[in-house]
Amino acid sequence: MRLRWAAALASVAVVAITAIGGGIAQATPPVSLPSVFVVDDVDVLSATEEAEAQSRLEQLKSDTGLDLWVVYVDDFTDPADAADWANQTADDNGLGVTQYLLAVATEGRQYYLSADPAGPLTQDQVAAIEQQRIQPALAQDDWLGAVDAAADGLTDAAGGGSGGVDSGASGGGSWLTWLLLIGVVGVGIVLLVMFLRRRRTRGAVPGAPSGPPQPSIEELERRAATLLVETDDALKTSGQELGFAKAQFGDAATEEFEAALATAQQNLDEAFGLKQKLDDVDPDSEADARAWNERIIALCEASNTLLDEKAAAFDELRKLEQNAPEALARVQEERAKAAASLDQAAAQLQQLQSTYAPEALATVVDNPAQARQRLAFADEQLAAAQTAIGAGDGGEAAVGIRAAEEAVGQATLLEDAIEKLAADLSAGERNATALVAELESDIAAAAALPDTDGRIASVIAGTRQQLDAARTQLTGTARRPLAALQSLEAANAQIDSLVQGVRDAAAQAERARQMVGQVMMQAQAQVSAAEDYITARRGAVGAQARTRLAEAGASLARAHALQAGDPQQALLQAQRADQLAGQAIQLAQNDVGAFDGGGMGGMFGGPQGGGQSGGGMLGAVLGGIVLNSVLSGGRSSGGGLGGLGGMLGGGGRSSGGGMRPGSFGGGGTRARRGGGRF
Repeated sequence: MRLRWAAALASVAVVAITAIGGGIAQATPPVSLPSVFVVDDVDVLSATEEAEAQSRLEQLKSDTGLDLWVVYVDDFTDPADAADWANQTADDNGLGVTQYLLAVATEGRQYYLSADPAGPLTQDQVAAIEQQRIQPALAQDDWLGAVDAAADGLTDAAGGGSGGVDSGASGGGSWLTWLLLIGVVGVGIVLLVMFLRRRRTRGAVPGAPSGPPQPSIEELERRAATLLVETDDALKTSGQELGFAKAQFGDAATEEFEAALATAQQNLDEAFGLKQKLDDVDPDSEADARAWNERIIALCEASNTLLDEKAAAFDELRKLEQNAPEALARVQEERAKAAASLDQAAAQLQQLQSTYAPEALATVVDNPAQARQRLAFADEQLAAAQTAIGAGDGGEAAVGIRAAEEAVGQATLLEDAIEKLAADLSAGERNATALVAELESDIAAAAALPDTDGRIASVIAGTRQQLDAARTQLTGTARRPLAALQSLEAANAQIDSLVQGVRDAAAQAERARQMVGQVMMQAQAQVSAAEDYITARRGAVGAQARTRLAEAGASLARAHALQAGDPQQALLQAQRADQLAGQAIQLAQNDVGAFDGGGMGGMFGGPQGGGQSGGGMLGAVLGGIVLNSVLSGGRSSGGGLGGLGGMLGGGGRSSGGGMRPGSFGGGGTRARRGGGRF
């Protein structure tokens, strides 16, 4: 009986709205948010209800520190997708990580709760608020109840709860609401019409905030770190995609994409440079910290936008959907080559392990196992693509081909990294042996100098200790040539200051050039090892490691530029590059260790992540190849599980669920699965 009564009431309301409104409602583009928390462009709330909603949202901010804007429009347009509409509104109005936006299309029957992935609530919490609280209220057209439900869910989640409700709860909409509505109708249909005709007062409610508050430094730091990781992932994925396209179509066909990628990389390099300034030991003023973080955000967003603008044209160039059979055959061939060279790479690693210390091989010790995981994932995706081609689904085939393509590329990178490290270690041994001979000569020269205060004898003694330690590191079955070279260079710098006076200008210049070459070789080896390690494990690596790597690369480039004209400054830049690359490796290894230990270790089969228990998909997750919404959380400011967001970013433009590979394009800043119809 109550249901029939409610249905009859709804019919009367529809007739009244149609008669009074005078036509069909118009779709609405993204809106500007006013000084109040409620925007009701379709008058679903009375003036009294709007004031109640505003008061509830002010209470939410007071209780939790979270802001929630609620927008009611008739339908979404420009864009028409609920998620895109809400996220664009949030971005256009500069909402921060603790600021949320609930967008509701009353005629289109769609809704979406926009949440920054770097915010305090997890994806699971946001989804629970949407599905268990907001949607039930909206399904009953309880517009005010939806505001209460959203606020209740945010309050619960901020307090450590799930954000949802018990299975029997309604999420803010209940039969009590219907009874109240029936009571209003009982007064008479005339009163209902008066409410529907009454225009909403748009003035600010006393005590309402003056607008979106300025984000704190901490919020800016989190946002900047998240965008750095997302943008770096996007550029790495876009770069690999560009490489595939160049190999297939040639340089001329890809010039515009290469230019866009280069510009985006310049923006990201500047952003990483600012992040390094924020991370260094020098204290920063609050004004500088705010300005630099805001600049990082702007640079990353510019890079993402630039790549996204080229994404459609890039997809048109490759046409994987139309050329799926040919593309599949090409990737299968590349997969066969990578598999054929894997055993050779594993054998080479085994040989290195019999010669060098474990720490000298730390960046490649699990590379064969990781490569096998990438190839297993490629096999899964190639099989799926083959099935899709048979079913005539070119779009789904393209997804599998693209994922397999990048997986094979990573497998090849992991294999090649072993060979590169072997060459670097061999070169390091040669340089260290040569430096030992030079230091013996320097010791002899220093011993011939007058030593009235004993300083020369002290330096000679310290140098001999370094030589003895280096000889130990360069012999036996646990050699550490790069570490030996580092200690020898430090000893050489000290004794050089003693014997420099007995060398003529030409000899000094030649000595400086030799030292620069040695240090640059070592720095190049460190930078290359860090780049390969992070690229193949970017699903677990946060902003700090990437920042150190970017700055190391910049210092190495400066060293190359200065090498001929100013070897002394080039030496300083090369030494800085070597130091920063070493820090990048250590930070990245910590991130991967936290990734394994934070609930992922069992899946990867051990601390090195080399096990096969999780299958190819988990290797793709660690490699940041796929976009997957299985795990929640976004990224941290550097370290820990920060890189888990590699499943959410990295160049992918699809907002669909499940696995999605990255592609040429920007990282996306607020994309998240959720919302729906009611």
